[in-house]
Amino acid sequence: MRYLVWALRLIVFVVVLMFALKNTAPVAVEFFGGFAISSVPLIVVMLTTFVLGTLFGLLLTVPASIRRRREATRLRKELDRIQAANQPQQSGQLSPDVIVPLSPL
Repeated sequence: MRYLVWALRLIVFVVVLMFALKNTAPVAVEFFGGFAISSVPLIVVMLTTFVLGTLFGLLLTVPASIRRRREATRLRKELDRIQAANQPQQSGQLSPDVIVPLSPL
């Protein structure tokens, strides 16, 4: 799967690069407020837009990633707590659940 992802990344990069190399004519880039830059190669505009879009997309995934990491930590702590509660006591006594398991109602 890892190789497939890298192959797809490489294909996207090559396609974007080839498309950009075919579009090297100078263009005028106009921003809000009447600010404009004239005579910028289209390849620079396209690659900059591609990189900024990729970074923006990655930034959108950060909150979900943090949420998943917190949930995994919480679940890991809960699992450790449950496993510790199910371990036999050090005094040699067994838990009542081990002797007589709970039956479904």
